[in-house]
Amino acid sequence: MRNYDKNAINLAVAVHEVENASRWADDDIAVEVPVALVYNYISHAVMMATPSDLQDFALGFSLTEDIIADVDEVSHIHVQSGKNGISVRLQISDERFEALRERRRNMVGRTGCGLCGVESLKQAIRTIEPVQNVVVSDQAIQKALASVNQHQPLQQATGATHAAAWCDLEGNILLVREDVGRHNALDKLIGAFTRTDYTVNDGFVLVTSRASYEMVQKSASAGFGCLVAVSAPTSLAVEQAQQVGMKLVGFARDGRHIVYHDPDSEPQQQKARHVV
Repeated sequence: MRNYDKNAINLAVAVHEVENASRWADDDIAVEVPVALVYNYISHAVMMATPSDLQDFALGFSLTEDIIADVDEVSHIHVQSGKNGISVRLQISDERFEALRERRRNMVGRTGCGLCGVESLKQAIRTIEPVQNVVVSDQAIQKALASVNQHQPLQQATGATHAAAWCDLEGNILLVREDVGRHNALDKLIGAFTRTDYTVNDGFVLVTSRASYEMVQKSASAGFGCLVAVSAPTSLAVEQAQQVGMKLVGFARDGRHIVYHDPDSEPQQQKARHVV
């Protein structure tokens, strides 16, 4: 296998294009590579990801998976390309590393698990602190939706990636990360967010995917008070949003979206509200 260039995020390949007549053409495809996350020289996870913004990815993943509680607990991040993929090596505090080692001991001997290292159904749904309420207008959501495509160069080139965007309360898009995986894109955004001066009550997150429980959990663990998704939420995502006080919007498209939970609406357990 070839060495991966961590700066190469799309490749041109020869394809046979069929539309009425057939012809040979070049087509851009998104690069997907194995990315190993290594903590204090021990490999913890291998994710299939787009090889861009990997330091942001490592920070975001570490925070949302509760490996670290604060970016200050990471003293060093090094990205290294190899013939089989890319390693992202993080040096974390001794206390956090010992906690990670204990978690890994729970994984020994388990096969076919959906949530490795989880011993019970209760542990599968992690407790997340309530988020700070943020008031996001329908107009701001629609403004962000109208411009998000312009901030996705890799998606425009390949049609194969998701994006996660940080938007201010006016609906201006301030920060975007792309990846072939929706969770990866959100982790990258969260990692990048930690490097800025923005605060969580300055805006909201927009993702070009569905809103699963994991997407709500990751957003809530970062403290974001509003998550907007272009596709559907799951039942567990809505329940989690209700529990932590997060505004959750789904099926966000040009000219319409559905509010599945809004802590500013009464009653608290309101039905989904269509906005056209």
